[in-house]
Amino acid sequence: MSQVGVVSQVGGLPQAVLWDLDGTLVDTEPAWIVAESKLANRFGAQWNEADDLAMVGTALPHCAEYLRSKGVVGTDEAIIDHLIAEVLSTLSQGVPWQPGALEFLAVLRESGVRCALVTMSYRNMADQIIATAPPGVFEVVVAGDEVHNGKPHPEPYLTAASLLGVEISRCVAFEDSPTGMASAEAAGAAVVGIERHVKISAHPGRSRLLTLEGFS
Repeated sequence: MSQVGVVSQVGGLPQAVLWDLDGTLVDTEPAWIVAESKLANRFGAQWNEADDLAMVGTALPHCAEYLRSKGVVGTDEAIIDHLIAEVLSTLSQGVPWQPGALEFLAVLRESGVRCALVTMSYRNMADQIIATAPPGVFEVVVAGDEVHNGKPHPEPYLTAASLLGVEISRCVAFEDSPTGMASAEAAGAAVVGIERHVKISAHPGRSRLLTLEGFS
């Protein structure tokens, strides 16, 4: 299957492709997992793989609430600021783009398919990451600190489609978490699930990929 063929789920080329960031385009989930588990352990909290997976794709305020439920002390703002600082420190050593991600973005751009980034990471982190992508790849960025309701609420994806001036039903969203896919599907987008850290279950209108690389 060609890269363009993967996104032709809406009766031809979509009006736009809406991209999740963490785990989907860049392999930042390990950095988030380390930051969260270190913070939990600092407060003597029990933390295991189930806790790691519970955090994948969730909005940062939810992460803060979850960490407090495990015994971490601090406000949402303090916990979120700490996590972001930890992950940004890791990313300062280099942005781990997923294999095939930059090439896929280039193909979409050459094909005239518009792209938006829809992430629960905050704007300062999103900007640092996309600064390492080809200029102008993303026409719109919707960050976690710019919406009232994070994923799985449909607001982030509806906001991206509105800013692009396109119909959400003519968009394809790429996601790697059940939370993100639920957000995109609730908004009305077709969804491609990238199976990374969490198994992607079957769902009407949903496709599944194991990687963004290797398309002919």
